[in-house]
Amino acid sequence: MGKLIVSLSPHAHGTDSVEKNMYGVVIALVPALLVSFYFFGLGSAIVCATSVVACMVFEWAITKFILKRENGTVMDGSAILTGLLLGFNLPSNLPIWIIIIGALVAIGIGKMTFGGLGCNLFNPALVGRCFLLVSFPAQMTSWPVAGQLGAYTDAMTGATPLSVMKDAIKSGDASVLGQLPDSLSLLIGNAGSGGAGCLGEVCALALLVGLVFMLWKKIITWHIPVSIIGTVFVLSGLLHFINPVYADPFTVIFSGGLMLGAIFMATDYVTSPMNSRGQLIYGVAIGLLTIVIRNWGAYPEGMSFAILIMNAFTPLINTYVKPKRFGEVVKK
Repeated sequence: MGKLIVSLSPHAHGTDSVEKNMYGVVIALVPALLVSFYFFGLGSAIVCATSVVACMVFEWAITKFILKRENGTVMDGSAILTGLLLGFNLPSNLPIWIIIIGALVAIGIGKMTFGGLGCNLFNPALVGRCFLLVSFPAQMTSWPVAGQLGAYTDAMTGATPLSVMKDAIKSGDASVLGQLPDSLSLLIGNAGSGGAGCLGEVCALALLVGLVFMLWKKIITWHIPVSIIGTVFVLSGLLHFINPVYADPFTVIFSGGLMLGAIFMATDYVTSPMNSRGQLIYGVAIGLLTIVIRNWGAYPEGMSFAILIMNAFTPLINTYVKPKRFGEVVKK
């Protein structure tokens, strides 16, 4: 008679899989991808294609030749998603060789060094992005003006809304904020004559469409994106009320990578807390750190650094909010 093997609980069967969820997030990114093609044309296509292909090649090569694993994960959607998210965090005129370096760092250091999918401590795409930002600051902060569909290396650049906000704070002159587009323009993707920022930042509305899709498909829950956006909205509103040199909260949440980070980066399964209470703590902390770095840090954008910092705290949050074991006696 065969042995009856009983595994640890829980025993509930679900229809979710790595492939289903990863490709679900990729589908949610399609509206923002199409918008980036519309605003940046050739530059967007080159950056995104290079990033995705490089991430897939590096994951395949590291899995086969370094980790010596026969069953690779290159087609489970995680490498494609990392490539897309990395591309969304880059300017549309970034040289190909720099994109390839970013992909190598994202996959090689951010993901495979820790053992591959499910073992990484930090979001791989953000690891690649922050490495490039520190290593190539000039190229990573040169922002092409939207609308130059055929331009790539010779695209005209300009100041982003976040740069304008930073200048207003440094100068103490609220009139500088008059250079900013209105909130509706930032929502639908018209950044005016200035630089539009990273590929994935150009249209907050497209990112919100992706959020609705992922909530509908139950790929993510509302706790992380809502807590991040809500925290930033409240804190930036208080700062604006105290001193008008700080931008209004709608302009703040629609500018830069806040929407991209809150919806697609901070919600990464592996690097975010496991239950809803932990996710709320995590989201509020990211929102607070983003406001601090944006307003008083060295960089105009603080979303990437805030998420990476809280990725490091995720194990501690999971320990703090760990649910009680079934049948455990509660001490009074």
